Amino acid sequence: MNTDTLILALQFAAAGQIIIAVLGFFLARMLDWKEAISNMPLLVREVFQIHGWFISITLLILGTLTWRFAPDIAGGTHEFLRWFSTGVGIFWGLRCVMQWTHYSSVHWRGIADRTAIHWIVFLSYSAFAVIYLKAVLG
Repeated sequence: MNTDTLILALQFAAAGQIIIAVLGFFLARMLDWKEAISNMPLLVREVFQIHGWFISITLLILGTLTWRFAPDIAGGTHEFLRWFSTGVGIFWGLRCVMQWTHYSSVHWRGIADRTAIHWIVFLSYSAFAVIYLKAVLG
C-alpha cells in the first residue's frame, strides 16, 4: 500500500470512528433500550451511561487525531504517532475478538438484518485494526 492510499485508508478509519462516536451518543434510543436501561440497578445504569459517553468521546478524539495527522501517521516519521497507531490498531483488534467471544450469537444468528449488522461491524472494526497496524508495520 503506497503512502497516498494509506492516507486515504486512515481518513476512512477516522471518518468511521467519528460516525460510530456520533451514533454511540444515540445508541440506546436507536435500539429502543429505554426500558432495559431503566430496569438496571441505579449504579449499573449510571456506569453504563457514562461508559457509553466516554467511549463515544474517545472515538471522536481518535478519529479527529487520525484525520488531522493522517499524512504524518502514514509517513511513520514520528515515534508518538507510531505508538498511537499501534495502540489504536490493538484497540480495534481486541474489539474484533470481543465481537466473537463476548456477544452471544443468539442476538444475531438466524436473523438476516442482525447477521448483516454483525458482519458489517466486525469487518469495519477489522479494517480499522489493519489500517492502523499497516501504518506501523509499513
